Order: sequence, then C-alpha cells, then structure tokens
Amino acid sequence: MTTTSHHDARIAKMTFASVYPHYITKVEKKGRTKQELHQVIHWLTGYNEQKLEELIAKKVTFEMFFKSANLNPYASLIKGVICGYRIEDIENQLTKEVRYLDKLVEELARGRKMEKILRVA
Repeated sequence: MTTTSHHDARIAKMTFASVYPHYITKVEKKGRTKQELHQVIHWLTGYNEQKLEELIAKKVTFEMFFKSANLNPYASLIKGVICGYRIEDIENQLTKEVRYLDKLVEELARGRKMEKILRVA
C-alpha cells in the first residue's frame, strides 16, 4: 500500500508535540514508562531528554523533527505493518521515519523486550 502525497504532506506538517502525549498514554496504559519511551526515541533519533523537551516546547513539525535527527543506522530493520501501511513499502522517507517511530512505540506498548525493540543482536 503506497501513501498519497496528501497523506505525506499531512504527516510532515503535524507537530511532534501533538502526538507525543498519545505516545506516553499508549505506553503507560500498557505498564511501560515514559523513560522507556524516551529510550526508544533516543535510539531512533539520537535525541536526549533535554533535546526532546526543547523540540516539544518549540512545537516542531515531524518534518523538522526528523530533519535534525541522527537516524539510527539500524532503523531499516524496523519492518511490519503500522497504521495499515507496510513500513518497508513506504516510498516517502519522512513518512517511513514517522512510521518507524510509531512501530517502536507500538512494540513498547505491546510488551516486547527492549533488546528486541532496539534491534540489539
């Protein structure tokens, strides 16, 4: 399933700050912690907690969030279906990166072991 240009543009303009509280709610509802969420975000983007809070306060878009991120070289190992899209089939790079994050949050909420989420050998 390929994304549309409208879908990609909508994701690019969405602010990370608007989605972040939903990530927290999702993982905490399943017994995981905000610190574990931050660990997952740090693994994917390289952002430490201070930088993450700064980006949230600035209300950066996902486009800016991922533009300044140092994407983990193992991010391409994130595969599967999220939000109805097979990640490895998404052509738009930004949309793929956002779906990487969504997939990691989903795995965390489902109770997957951190070593598996972070693609540790």
